[in-house]
Amino acid sequence: MSLFKLAEKNTTVKKELIGALTTFLTASYIIFVNPSVLSATGMPFNALITATCLIIIISCILVAFIANVPFLIAPGMGLNAFFAYTLVVSGKVPWQTALGIVFISGVIFIILTFFKVREMVIYSLPEGFKASIPAGVGLFLCFIGLKSMGLITGNDATIVSMGKFTPGLIIGLIGLLVIIFFMIKGVKGSILYGILIATALGIIFKQSALPTHIIAMPPSIGPIFLHLDIIAALHWGFIGAIFSFVFVNLFDSASTAMACSIEGKLYNKKGEIENIEKILFVDALSTTCASLIGSSSATTFVESATGIAEGAKTGLAALFMGLFFLIALFFSPIISIVPAFATAPALVIVGIIMFKNINRVNLVNLEDAIPAFFTTIIMPLTYSITTGISFGFILYVVVKIFVGNTKEVNSVMWILAAISVANLVFMMFSK
Repeated sequence: MSLFKLAEKNTTVKKELIGALTTFLTASYIIFVNPSVLSATGMPFNALITATCLIIIISCILVAFIANVPFLIAPGMGLNAFFAYTLVVSGKVPWQTALGIVFISGVIFIILTFFKVREMVIYSLPEGFKASIPAGVGLFLCFIGLKSMGLITGNDATIVSMGKFTPGLIIGLIGLLVIIFFMIKGVKGSILYGILIATALGIIFKQSALPTHIIAMPPSIGPIFLHLDIIAALHWGFIGAIFSFVFVNLFDSASTAMACSIEGKLYNKKGEIENIEKILFVDALSTTCASLIGSSSATTFVESATGIAEGAKTGLAALFMGLFFLIALFFSPIISIVPAFATAPALVIVGIIMFKNINRVNLVNLEDAIPAFFTTIIMPLTYSITTGISFGFILYVVVKIFVGNTKEVNSVMWILAAISVANLVFMMFSK
């Protein structure tokens, strides 16, 4: 175990194992939820189960042996919603082309990481603006979750309205309350338990069926593996989508990695995050691998902090996480029966967790509040993460011009605002 420097980091195999199990229980909902979200594109659900687990297993191995940190990297929430609902369902882009867009964003990610552009951009953005992006994605996820559950439905007169109380909706609401109760009580794996209880209720009330068997060989990923269309994704019309993937993942992964590193005191005497360049490189590499296997972008999971809180400090924990997801892969018959109303509450809860970032925005100061508000609210209202980010960048610069504080706008923000204007103009003329 000298490879992971356990003694140097004052940890043991037992601590790493317990930390890994804690993170696994907390984040294992992604095995159910990611296929549920991405299957809206027409991609086969069972193949997505295998793809999701494989991406996590490969990422865990990379994290363990390259970065040596106890981080879990998996298909990111918000990014999968953007892939499925904004790009494919609403944008009418074939999922093969969407995978090509993810691949290109991953390659750009690797290049940006190599030249340390990611770090430069992150440190150049105002704190409030960075916080508004995950907050907006959180609202977007909540909206999708409530819609999938059936609580929100379309209405020609009012745009949206409350749906009918069907058995599926009632069970979904029960699942949501179960998750909320367990989370308030501090129970590890609360989201997973909520999904399982809602699924069980669905079986009892004949809203879903029991599996014919429990253990089986993992479903084939043949229908989605290497089915990305890179040539189609190179069309200039997808610049906005690539822009969105790069920036959402940029802020999400880097901020999560930094937060988890601080939680685990994984920094040197100078206060610098240990192996931050390696962590960001693995994150970028994982996104590229995800597109090849057949999924949306991968990112560092904030749930990693739960395992760190239990004592995990090294890549050995990441290796154990990969092992747990490998074992889970052989229980696909159980996973495949989980209905949409059972996974929808997970989207709502993850959305709430992400929305909490809004407390980092100074809402009293209108210079901060206006761009942050529009970034946050435009995402769910337009069903587009890209549009929300673009409005935020533009309004940040415009507000600074209005109040005469252009000296506070650094060169990076001017460039991003200009790109955002071009993106919005293109989106309007392409409709």
